Amino acid sequence: MTSTAGSTTPTSTTPPTTTMPPQPEPEAGWRPERWPKRRGVQRFTAAERMVHRATGTLMLLCVTSAACLYFGPLAQLVGRRHLMVTLHEWSGVLLPAPLLLGLFSPAFRSDLRRLNRFAPYDRQWLHAVRRRLTDPADRPAGKFNAGQKLYAGWIAGAVLVMAFTGLLMWFMALLPSISRTSAIFVHDILAWTIAIVLLGHMRKAFQDPEARRGMRTGSVDRVWARREHPMWLAKEENPPQVERG
Repeated sequence: MTSTAGSTTPTSTTPPTTTMPPQPEPEAGWRPERWPKRRGVQRFTAAERMVHRATGTLMLLCVTSAACLYFGPLAQLVGRRHLMVTLHEWSGVLLPAPLLLGLFSPAFRSDLRRLNRFAPYDRQWLHAVRRRLTDPADRPAGKFNAGQKLYAGWIAGAVLVMAFTGLLMWFMALLPSISRTSAIFVHDILAWTIAIVLLGHMRKAFQDPEARRGMRTGSVDRVWARREHPMWLAKEENPPQVERG
């Protein structure tokens, strides 16, 4: 810029340019993450998730085919009664198969032991549910809360009874002393009960996206685990030390 008359200094100066320090080159294969990485903890192994998915698929086939056989309008809409009967029979017979295959997994056997044991804090959890206390501190839980343990035990027993009565209806000569009418009565009443309980189970699952993520991917957010299953997370973070002699 030129200066004005009688002045030896320029009217304006260009601000000095600053040079940025060189940035390090990104490593090969690096790419920016869209979301920050979540601190997760493993909840279920691949074998456990496969057992759950296979059992859920067979249960869905069994319930859906039963509905197509039981409700007249639905039976007329679907048709293929023989196919529905075959699907219902074999999905019911194969329903225990995923659980039996899951016994080869140590993690699955460990979870079965957890489901089969009631701890003192499980009674506290049930007491809080009866009093409708929703604070996480009032509902301590291990890897499975008391409600999940009761559901697992009940549905396992119900499936066994359904399989037994179903086989009596399928092969009437197995136990001639038990009438087919009695087997049908127990089978139908228990089927309605199972349908109601399954709807409750699915409703609770849809209300908890993080629980569904754990069953889908195997890991859950650590904050969620600390809130919903604090006793389990404490053992995961501080496993008991085994003394070696």
